[in-house]
Amino acid sequence: MLNLFYQEPETDRWLPFDRYPRRIVRRLLRGRARVMGQRRMFLNLCAGLDRLRIPYRVNDFKLARRNPSALACVIGKPFVLDKLERRNPILFGAAVHSHPVDAPDLLERYAVKKVLVPGGWMKDMCAPYWGSAVESWPVGIDSDSWRPQPASEKTIDVLLYDKVRWRHDEFELTLIEPIRAHLRESGRSFWELRYGAYREEQFKALLARCRAMIFLCEHETQGLAYQQALSCGVPILAWDRGGFWQDPAYFPHRVRYAPVTSVPYWDDRCGATFGGVEDFAPAWERFWADCRAGRIRPRDYILENLTLEKCARRYADIAASVGA
Repeated sequence: MLNLFYQEPETDRWLPFDRYPRRIVRRLLRGRARVMGQRRMFLNLCAGLDRLRIPYRVNDFKLARRNPSALACVIGKPFVLDKLERRNPILFGAAVHSHPVDAPDLLERYAVKKVLVPGGWMKDMCAPYWGSAVESWPVGIDSDSWRPQPASEKTIDVLLYDKVRWRHDEFELTLIEPIRAHLRESGRSFWELRYGAYREEQFKALLARCRAMIFLCEHETQGLAYQQALSCGVPILAWDRGGFWQDPAYFPHRVRYAPVTSVPYWDDRCGATFGGVEDFAPAWERFWADCRAGRIRPRDYILENLTLEKCARRYADIAASVGA
């Protein structure tokens, strides 16, 4: 039985305990909260465990306190660690600190036996601090829910997915608008989607209508959205600038780490990449020709590497090794 722990941080803003009525008001005004990022990771892990019939409990803090030798699988986030007994051995991640400089005493302060991070370059970035305790683990994609739709429904050539997080105004002028202009000049129809401004249902509906996706992001630790697109059989042309980790909270004054990538789980079946706007036009022409010829098989990559079952099995195996 796995003991899973995951909670979203929620704080009071104006008055003690006002987080509870604010939660109700948000639900009434905005509807259900968007499921993205780390919460999607937790839900997909649970779905994979369900499919494998691997039993688990969620947020049973009382049981952990009564059994200080029981392994606590803290999916996230870091504040959850303080809700556990310091004696419980912990499998921590993959929703961990952005960088080890935020928790230099993590392995000493808590009984953390293993730290999971979403992908390979993040593991390499963290290894000098956490050593052999750090391991990469991706969560799986629900390939039954995110599945290809008939070609007859493909009425849009390209979904332009904008996940440029920093210096967006600058990249709007130097990257995004030139890509739009090239698509217009090429006679390609396209739809734009901005990260954080949509619900999963909208994204899935657009993927059903689009023949390809252009993915713009400085770097990804895993990249659930682009992998959902791959699972839908939608080929991707990804901006993969490489270079340094760009988070302005760390770079360049606290952390200088390179290289990073926007597509940490990827091979030639997924599509193609380009390094900068000067590379876009020739990369696009080759990519579009491959799309039209049916030479790109992105869903095959997901089914081989990132299904719910395969990733949940890997998580359970890691937990078993740590618990032993």
